[in-house]
Amino acid sequence: MEIKLTLNGKPLTAEIDADTLLIDFVRAHGCDSVKRGCETANCGLCTVLLDGTPVLSCSVLAARAAGHQVQTLEGLQEEAEDFVGFIADQGAEQCGFCNPGFVMNTIALLRENPDPTDDEIRAYLAGNLCRCSGYEGQLRGIRAYLDSRKGDA
Repeated sequence: MEIKLTLNGKPLTAEIDADTLLIDFVRAHGCDSVKRGCETANCGLCTVLLDGTPVLSCSVLAARAAGHQVQTLEGLQEEAEDFVGFIADQGAEQCGFCNPGFVMNTIALLRENPDPTDDEIRAYLAGNLCRCSGYEGQLRGIRAYLDSRKGDA
């Protein structure tokens, strides 16, 4: 079957099998930041933005993305670079495997709520699995980034 969608701002037409998962589709098109983790929609490593909303690409058929905008970390480098250094400064990316999922969800969170509370940050990032840290580093990094933005205003 043929699908047409926009991947990281670029129109794309592709032939796919009806059972192709979105994770396999975006990875086949060079988006290696999208990680294969649990394959049960529990870890958040495969998070992409579908029309601006975070979705787990391991549980979405590529055909469902037809006619829509799909964004991966490859297409959001500029937006992500504002805050990823703050997360790294807190030692939150020990192995880095979960980082793309955290970054994608943080971008979605900050688009939706530019000044979240710590509890709102925790709730938004709850679907991301990190085996190295206790999530406090990510929270401290996001909080430090938000505090730095307030200082710039």
